[in-house]
Amino acid sequence: MTIRVLLADDQAMVRTGFGMILAAEDDIEVVGEAEDGVRAVELCRELRPDVVLMDIRMPRLDGLEALRRVTAPGVVDPPKVVVVTTFEEDAYVRQALQDGACGFLLKTASSALLVEAIRAAASGEALVSPSITVRLLRKLTAPGPRPAAGVALSERELDVVREVARGATNAEIAAALHIAVGTVKTHLTSIQHKLPARNRVEIAAWAWSTGALGL
Repeated sequence: MTIRVLLADDQAMVRTGFGMILAAEDDIEVVGEAEDGVRAVELCRELRPDVVLMDIRMPRLDGLEALRRVTAPGVVDPPKVVVVTTFEEDAYVRQALQDGACGFLLKTASSALLVEAIRAAASGEALVSPSITVRLLRKLTAPGPRPAAGVALSERELDVVREVARGATNAEIAAALHIAVGTVKTHLTSIQHKLPARNRVEIAAWAWSTGALGL
């Protein structure tokens, strides 16, 4: 299945560069480009992309507000949004994750990481640049996803949560815990329902903000 991607960035050179990188991938197709947040929201409605690469600082409407609009409750089949920016301020990352971003990358990230983030988002997973994951998630202290009243995670689910918070993939979690990848996916589905959390990033944020890692 081809992953349909929308590029949203106010710099034409950035969009061109991303387009060249993604054109080399057989399973990824760039279906549109937006030069500002308003156009990004419009194209999401018109083109229904699978994944949006969203810059933060754009004219007319910034990327964070555009993210909120395209993933708002009630939106049918909302796209997965990967925020890609030159700015790594904690406030930006925290807000993007809380608003449902399925990834956060710096524009200095490698082309391989960019492609990996798109594929992860399309498959319902999430990826945050390794260079900022630990530093930023460790500082998430404001209220985030919390277990519903009377609901607790099992010991095995907590094991999975800890691995997710450390940035492990499903395959790496399976290897670390000596379980099947399918079992990992089953645990993740249960964890997302219990917290509730919309994606792996929110699971990681919950782990760091509640001290579930034991650090």
